[in-house]
Amino acid sequence: MADHPVDEKLPALNMATSGLQHVAAMYAGVVAPPLIVGAAIGLSATDLTFLTGACLFTAGLATFLQTLGFWKIGARLPFVNGVTFAGVAPMTAIVASTEDKSDALPIIFGAVIVAGLLGFLAAPVFCKAVRFFPPVVTGSVITLIGVSLLPVAFGWAQGPDPRADDYGSTTYLTLAGITLLIVLLLRRFTRGFVKQIAVLLGLIVGTLVAIPFGVTDFSPVAHADVVGFPTPFHFGAPQFQLAAILSLCVVMVVSMTESTADMLALGEIVERPADEKTIAAGLRADTLGSAISPLFNGFMCSAFAQNIGLVAMTRIRSRYVVATGGGFLVLMGLCPMAASLIAVVPRPVLGGAGVVLFGSVAASGIQTLVRAGLDRDNNVLIVAVSLAVGIIPITAPEFYHAFPETAKIVLDSGISTGCVTAVVLNLLFNHLGRGREAHDVTHPMESGQEIAAAH
Repeated sequence: MADHPVDEKLPALNMATSGLQHVAAMYAGVVAPPLIVGAAIGLSATDLTFLTGACLFTAGLATFLQTLGFWKIGARLPFVNGVTFAGVAPMTAIVASTEDKSDALPIIFGAVIVAGLLGFLAAPVFCKAVRFFPPVVTGSVITLIGVSLLPVAFGWAQGPDPRADDYGSTTYLTLAGITLLIVLLLRRFTRGFVKQIAVLLGLIVGTLVAIPFGVTDFSPVAHADVVGFPTPFHFGAPQFQLAAILSLCVVMVVSMTESTADMLALGEIVERPADEKTIAAGLRADTLGSAISPLFNGFMCSAFAQNIGLVAMTRIRSRYVVATGGGFLVLMGLCPMAASLIAVVPRPVLGGAGVVLFGSVAASGIQTLVRAGLDRDNNVLIVAVSLAVGIIPITAPEFYHAFPETAKIVLDSGISTGCVTAVVLNLLFNHLGRGREAHDVTHPMESGQEIAAAH
């Protein structure tokens, strides 16, 4: 009996090129979180390169867990894992509330370890409770993730140092605009592989354009080693603070919800529907990968939805192709010189690409909300209030100034507060009381049109 296409092993050259395509599609998304968090801490170029390489390395390990798996761990689907965007805003909030910035990464790593272990234990239960996280909740949260990250892109576009006299100069903004234009033109007028790596190509061309302006610094590459290893606990032993742990536990719930929806979608695409057992195994891989990641100085890991689109487009369904991509990520993590290349990219160039990258996250959330059945007043209220609560830290940064510092770690993360608000309101309006109807409780992959048809 022939193997299912998911279990097919392609010729070596096809495996390598297709695996590289998956890496190209996710690369910018993997390196953006360490760049954002590292910049917030004020890491040196050397430490920023190290952190970026560590995140590439741990993304590869997490991808191995998900695609190859062992025991009851791993969905064994062509599922790429990497650093989740959902954790960026809470992690920067932790950095902002930490007086000694050298403690920020150990506190983050400690919180990720605890959240990962708790998520691992909760995986068999969570896959049964997923009905409490319908599109109206996940869509609101994903939208907030994108909206929360956009100010970071705008800050990058203005230059590397907010205290400098040239911060926000026309030179920096022009470079950001050129990069954004390059990405848009590539997305509009190219196809296939080139279109998939438009953001990466935009970063490369934008960096070359920036050279005559004198804002491109190649010293990180010159000082980087060709071979290296992400030394365990390079930034210090993990520290465990309750407020940080609670904040990233909320992120873990969001991440597990998104991964569940992604597994259901991917199962349909590859014609191997994801059942409860597959989802539980996939969530174990996500959470175990996250718990292991801080050991090698990486952050929380989750599924990359853009790679699901790549599987659908190419129709290459082999999980071994994605595992090969994971191998390339590990190799890049073991080569500091490769990781240092992203440190060369000027901040304004990153800002221009970030507008597309982070805006696409928000757009993905809106796409999810389209499936949420917004023709119902209850769901409109859930989205309205959760978005409003989640946007508070962006539009009114001092809103929670009277609260204790530990509370502000959670409150200053719009993603955390917005998620909690959406979950509570969904329970109130769609699960409790006389207004509850069985067909009003949406499945994560159920569209609003299907709900309307059911009515």
